[in-house]
Formats: sequence, structure tokens, C-alpha cells
Amino acid sequence: MTALGTAVLAAAAVGAVPAASAAPPTTQVRLITFNDLHGNLEPPAGSSGRVTLPDGSAVDAGGAQFLATHVARLRGEVPNSLVFSAGDNVGASPVNSSLFHDEPTVEFLNQLGVSASVVGNHEFDEGVEELRRMSDGGCHPVDGCQFRESFPGADFEQLGANVTHEDGRPALKPFDVQTVGGTRIGVIGATLEDLPSVVAPGAIDGLEFGDEVEAINRSSRVLEAMGVKAQVVLLHQGDGTEGGGPDDCRLTPGPGAEIAKAASPAVDLVFSAHSHAQYNCAVEDPAGKPRRYLQGASYGRLLSVADLTVDRRTQDVVREQTAARNEVVTRDVPADPAAQALIDEAAAKAAPIADRPVGSIAADLPRAGAPSGESPLGDVIADAQFEATAANSPQVAITNPGGLRADLLFPGSPAGEGDGMVTYGEAFAVQPFGNIMQTMTLTGGQLKAVLEQQWTPEETNILQVSAGLHYSYSESAPIGSKVTGISIDGQPIDLDASYRVSVNNFLAGGGDGFTEFTKGTDVVGGPVDLDAFLAYLDAHPGILPPPPDRITAQP
Repeated sequence: MTALGTAVLAAAAVGAVPAASAAPPTTQVRLITFNDLHGNLEPPAGSSGRVTLPDGSAVDAGGAQFLATHVARLRGEVPNSLVFSAGDNVGASPVNSSLFHDEPTVEFLNQLGVSASVVGNHEFDEGVEELRRMSDGGCHPVDGCQFRESFPGADFEQLGANVTHEDGRPALKPFDVQTVGGTRIGVIGATLEDLPSVVAPGAIDGLEFGDEVEAINRSSRVLEAMGVKAQVVLLHQGDGTEGGGPDDCRLTPGPGAEIAKAASPAVDLVFSAHSHAQYNCAVEDPAGKPRRYLQGASYGRLLSVADLTVDRRTQDVVREQTAARNEVVTRDVPADPAAQALIDEAAAKAAPIADRPVGSIAADLPRAGAPSGESPLGDVIADAQFEATAANSPQVAITNPGGLRADLLFPGSPAGEGDGMVTYGEAFAVQPFGNIMQTMTLTGGQLKAVLEQQWTPEETNILQVSAGLHYSYSESAPIGSKVTGISIDGQPIDLDASYRVSVNNFLAGGGDGFTEFTKGTDVVGGPVDLDAFLAYLDAHPGILPPPPDRITAQP
């Protein structure tokens, strides 16, 4: 046979290959994301360790050993999978992580195979240099390496497209590109623009936090120029909900959804965080095309799972074929051995401190409470801070609800201390920030202004107050004119008189938007907030929930 004839036969043979053996036109990629872990390696207790289901019932959820098992299963189902975090991996952590400057949590994320994370506000709790150490490794500059002999740092990128130095230079990597299944996925990280209002003064010196949408769109354009068509956003900002199960979408007004709607049409999916809410929504991008926007509660209780179909030819996501859900991290699966070993190691090393009894309670002290926003735990913490600053002659103490990170529950813990006994670890879980108490002078008018700042168009943030302060507020009154009937020790306040008020340094610096506190004068320091709480527990055994009569909500 001639060479020409051989070639013709070969060509015919190629043309006769069945269509089934040709490469499929699309690739399936799975993205697995969690948010606001806050160092919760052990299964969180109380309401922090439950997920509400669509029928209103709740199921126990969370725990690093179970989170790892669920992630391994999800990755096994779709080999082309990536794991991300939407921020607040560390900070406000339980004692078995925070005692070691959250090094155990970073090790867990490395075990989990996290590819990228956006920085949340809590990544800045100990300042910019500590964030760099978390990323790059090395022993703590003061305490050294207390968990293990060395600390290698994070194996994943920590992103922040809208985080810059004062001169405009990027302070963090804005995005990352991951290749999986022959597809490049662009991952953009953006944290909340108002981050300076929710971290302690000085923690972010020299940094600026820009508009989230502008930063996302700027990064998206660069990715497009690089030929990266499949794009997702890790957004450390979110919304509240009106309830419902993990995939409900009854959002209350908040900034997260507005950012998700306004971001570039090139973005295919937005994972959100910060509000500790659970939702799974479809929002419309500026081109009128729907895209998924979801958040998976907090503390490792949910995994946000998105299955993308990517066109092999265009390398872009076939948006209408995206499937997304929030999956409960149930505890009815085998514990991951590596994660369990890490948890056991951290618990054993922390136990001599964490399991020491420091006081007692006679009933649960939850963070949630009366419809007014006043809570049993908030009352107790405010009373503790009032008592701890007695030398500064306060007339009232005020604390922020976001500083209370765990319920204080009556049943004994696995440490075996017994019902009603409070361990150092449990107290630490309630007050983990190490804020310093300060007492300042405010006028009555400034105190009223502080209380009015509890309401903004975006949210309501009810401060917790000590026993001497009472007031009412009207739900229907306009913002700025809601508070009436303010009294201290039974006497109506005089707007022109001076009052001594104890707060932590986070509030004193205007944290959580309470900027009126920055006008305080004659500021005197006090103890660390945790020490104040420990002293109160020691002095008041068998604490009961105080009557919820300090704040009265009216129509």
C-alpha cells in the first residue's frame, strides 16, 4: 500500500472514533468554603454548636475532627475540589487555641488543605505583625513557641484586595489563581471596608481599607487580562437573616448582598462571612445575570459547597448550571484521625490552665436574652467590669455584646469539673480578647448619644450595662431619638452633668461605631477584662441571672 493510502486509512480511522471517547466539553469543579471558625477546634457548646434546620429543629454541629471528615468526603465525590475560608479563622478563640496564639488552628487549616483565605477583622486582633507571623511562621516575639518547637505558618494565601498601605501600595495579595482539573480559578479576597471600627486602635496602624466593590472589580479586571475567566470572591462581610434553615434566603438589610450585587459581572460566585448567618441566595449581577451568594454560619458548623460547570473551550463558568448548598457539619461521622490528634494535643497542653475551676454559677448565663437585647451574661459582665474599676469611681459600666464570645452554661464540661463550676477555659471563652478596662468622664448628653448609637440604618447593637443604669427605647422612633428615661441609681440623668463610665479600650477607641466614647475625658486605666470577670466569679459564687430590667423595649 502506498504511503498516501496508509494516511487516508489512518485519517478514516481517526474520524471513526466514537463520540463517547472525545473529551467532554465541560469540567466539574467543587468549591468548599467555611467562615468565622474562630479557632473552634473542639465541638462548640450550647447554641454555638447547633444549626437550625428548615423545620425549626436544631442539630448539633461543628468540631474540627468532624469538619475534616466532611471535607474529605466532599473532595472525594468531586476530585477537582478546592477548600477556602472566608476569614476570621483565628481570634476570639477558645483557650486551647488562643493560649498558643492560634497556632493549633493554623495547623488544622494546613491539614485541611485550605488553598486561600480572605483576612477577616479578627486576623488583625494582635496587630499586623502577628498577622504576618501567622502567614510566614516563626515563634511569637514575646512568648516564643509554646505549642510546638517551631511554627511553620500558613500553607495558604491570606488575601485582601482592599487592604493597602497609606501610600496606596497593596498590603496583602489581592487575589490568587488556583489550577484544578485543567481550569484556572481566580479567587479574590475582600474584607469589610469598616474594619477599623471593629478592631482595637493601633492594631492596624499604617493600613487603609478601601471600598469592597472597587477592589473586587479592580482584581477582576486583572484576572480577565490574565485570561482567568472563572472568578469567585471570598468576602468577609455579610447580612443577617430572618431565620430559616441553612439554605434559606430571607435576608435582613445589610452590606454583604449589596456588594454581591454590585461586583463585576465577571465574578461567578460570592462566599460571604462576618455576620455568622446561614443563607444561600441568588442575587443579580450588574448585567442582570444571577449568581450565588451564600454564608455558612460560623464555628465550623456549616460548609458552603458550590459545584461549578466550566466550559473547557472558554474556561468560563456556565453560570446557569451552578449548584450551591450549605451542608451541616454533623457529628455522626467518624472523627478524622489527624484532626483528632491535633485537638487532643492542644487540649492536653492547655489543660493545666484551662481546667482550673475559677467560680460557680447556679443557672445558665446565655448571651441571648430579653427581647430588649439585654442578656443575663451581658448583665454579669457589665457588673464585673463595674466592680473591677471601683477604684476609678465609676457610676456605670458598659460593654459591647460582640465581646461576649460564648455562653456560660450550668452543665459540667468534659473536663469533669461538675455542674455549675466555671473553669478558666470557660471564662476565657467568654472574654478572650484581653481588652483593658478604662474609666472616663462623659456628660449626660454624651451618654445619651452613646445609647442612641446602638441603632444605625444597617444594624442594631445593644450594649450591655451594669445594674445602676436603666433606660427605655422605642422601636418605632427614628434613629437618633429612640432612648428615653435614662437614670443612674434611680436618679434621672442631667444632660449637662458629668458621669464616670467604665468601658473596655475597644469601645473607648470608638469600636463598633460607638464614636461618642472617643469624646470621654479624664481617662484612667483598669484591669484586663478577663481578670475583671475572674475576680467577679471568685467574689460571687453561685451567680444567678440578674433580673432583665435594665433596658426596656417599647413599641
